[in-house]
Amino acid sequence: MKLIMIVMGLCLAVSAAQAQTSTPAPAPVIETYKTVGDQALKAHVFSAADKAPAPRAAVLLFHGGGWTEGEAEWTYGRATMLAAMGLVAIPIQYRLTRKDVSPLDALADACDAFAWTRANAKRLGVDPKRVAAYGVSAGGQLSAAAGLGACPGKRRGPDLMLLWSPALDVAEDGWFRKIMAGKDPAKVSPLALADQQGPPTAIVQGEADTLTPLKSAEAFCAKRRAAGGVCEINRYPGLGHLLTRNTSNQESNFDIDPQASRDGFAKLQAFLTARGYVRP
Repeated sequence: MKLIMIVMGLCLAVSAAQAQTSTPAPAPVIETYKTVGDQALKAHVFSAADKAPAPRAAVLLFHGGGWTEGEAEWTYGRATMLAAMGLVAIPIQYRLTRKDVSPLDALADACDAFAWTRANAKRLGVDPKRVAAYGVSAGGQLSAAAGLGACPGKRRGPDLMLLWSPALDVAEDGWFRKIMAGKDPAKVSPLALADQQGPPTAIVQGEADTLTPLKSAEAFCAKRRAAGGVCEINRYPGLGHLLTRNTSNQESNFDIDPQASRDGFAKLQAFLTARGYVRP
């Protein structure tokens, strides 16, 4: 099943998320967390909005786009909302698949972003033991793979995972196998890794999603629970990818259900609060 999403459709999803933000957020501080050749990869740091003392929990945000499209700015709406909750929210730029770049490189970037955040935790006012991931679609695959031991060199991934319409079963997916350019996709497929030790996970999932199906999330959570982990799915009947109401075209014409989107984010906030990432 082809997981790539059209840029315009995802931009609409971003706009829907941003519309839930009641007040404009301060501009983020943009820092370089890694340089590859002549490309400087950026971390967009949104400081927590309240005045509570540091250290605070942090959330690194990974956009969707089928591994071939997208930018950190696509998650600014959610980053603003997380910062308003008292978190340090950091949208992450990662390398997009091109001729000489595969999702393995994007995963290495994600893992390095977690390492950079923890190495700079004191300066950023972040608790290095409470660094979560928020991953959308392809970004969900990167977040979950990083959290389940797939980081190169045994680097540490997220301590908690928030996944929105995540790509979890990519081992046999034709599109993913193509862009992996002959490399084994099972090694970075979250479903294949789900029996490993890993962080608590909350998923927001449309039941009519044809791009990243509910059955993959259910199989993933079943394996996580069997391994002793915490994994919950927040299901939305009749809605497709990214909670679109337009289930006939889930790649290029998103019609995000605003009520479901608000409810899904509220469920993620409750998950964070219950685990000490957000003050009640």
